[in-house]
Amino acid sequence: MTTIEIVQKLWSLCNVLRDDGITYHQYVTELTYILFLKMAQETGAEKKIPAGYRWADLTAKDGTKQHQFYRKLLLELGTNSKNRVQDIYANASTNIDEPKNLAKIVTAIDGLDWYSAREEGLGDLYEGLLQKNADEKKSGAGQYFTPRPLISAMVQLVQPQLGERCGDPACGTFGFMIVADQYLKEKYDNYFGLTTEQQEFQQKQAFTGIELVRDAHRLALMNAMLHNIEGEIRQSDALSGEGKVFRDYDVILTNPPFGTKRGGERPTRDDLTYPSSNKQLNFLQMIYRSLKSTGKARAAVVLPDNVLFADGDGQKIRADLMDKCDLHTVLRLPTGIFYAQGVKTNVLFFTRGKKDKGNTQNVWFYDLRTNMPNFGKRTPLTVEHFKEFIHAFGNDPYGKARRKDQGESGRFRCFTRAEIAKRNDSLDITWLQDDSVRNGDDLADPTDLADEILAQLSIATQEMQELARLLGETN
Repeated sequence: MTTIEIVQKLWSLCNVLRDDGITYHQYVTELTYILFLKMAQETGAEKKIPAGYRWADLTAKDGTKQHQFYRKLLLELGTNSKNRVQDIYANASTNIDEPKNLAKIVTAIDGLDWYSAREEGLGDLYEGLLQKNADEKKSGAGQYFTPRPLISAMVQLVQPQLGERCGDPACGTFGFMIVADQYLKEKYDNYFGLTTEQQEFQQKQAFTGIELVRDAHRLALMNAMLHNIEGEIRQSDALSGEGKVFRDYDVILTNPPFGTKRGGERPTRDDLTYPSSNKQLNFLQMIYRSLKSTGKARAAVVLPDNVLFADGDGQKIRADLMDKCDLHTVLRLPTGIFYAQGVKTNVLFFTRGKKDKGNTQNVWFYDLRTNMPNFGKRTPLTVEHFKEFIHAFGNDPYGKARRKDQGESGRFRCFTRAEIAKRNDSLDITWLQDDSVRNGDDLADPTDLADEILAQLSIATQEMQELARLLGETN
């Protein structure tokens, strides 16, 4: 049985819980609690779980007794276990009301082909489950899950190195760090041959992150553990004072959350020169300030279009970015690849300079949006869609090796810092003719407008849900 088949079987178990009114996102969280126990048994990691609260103890019971024990188990592991196990089960509770439904899930998981799962990689199995959840629009989980082909392209171009500290201040389910670790493991034969000190650094210090949302943080911990990563993943707000610990990184890879700060308030961090109610502008500031001033520390960040053209503080932040860093590449992404269909995004690639002035001389723009297909379930985004961009970018993580055969034709074009300054430092630059615009009519397509409105409504809904959650915690 392949990983895809196992993931499909696990996902189909969600139908069992519909009678209990459990959402897709709740199901993945619930499945995490149960899967952790079984995977610990399969990997020989049960010593991390207190005796009496392991997989065999759960399967030894049935009916109401099993359901009661499961509730007790969640409480016990969330309060009296240690380290990452306690973090995963912190404040855990079950949404499964029917003992028979719990029994069906436990029995189904116990009966899976775990030999094949181990051979293919338990981490890949869990990643597949998270991908399935993100693909299901009703789950709302797409905001925590960046498409893996995009992450793979970003990691390939930034080229993490052994001994470098890599971080994500809005890590969601920890996807960027997982892929960065896999990139290095493939390059260095699963770290075989490294010294003990090097191996320990890669496992415990090389990959870290911050995640605000508790359930996403729980999934990130589980994901990291299954990929044998023990770096710190903090559950806090990177835009608060607690986020100041995120600093001195060699590599930052991230996709900060969309939207504005709750209620229009500004961040509580006091080290941002231009605090804004726009979360992406605040994240952008903290990211380039968190890079080492070595001339080699670099970042690749997914940001929505408004960051490219926002006036006021937005313009000041872009100017500050281009002073402190070499903003060498802007990749304009196609629409439809994130959970909100109409959201238009970009990837900014930049390297922190040794000095704080005049680091950006030229910015290369690659337009992967104009005249591209509408991505979704029928046309999924793949690594192949980034092939030409990766070739044009060149084999240099600092963006200094552009392919000569690309020149400034087609989708890739260079603009000088002076030319950008004349545009009031706007990075919202396009030059390709959209084939959908007929007879020179540049009015917005009603469908695009509808998508944009739906996207903003989706973002607003997520903000309201987060506010409701926070209010619930304070009551």
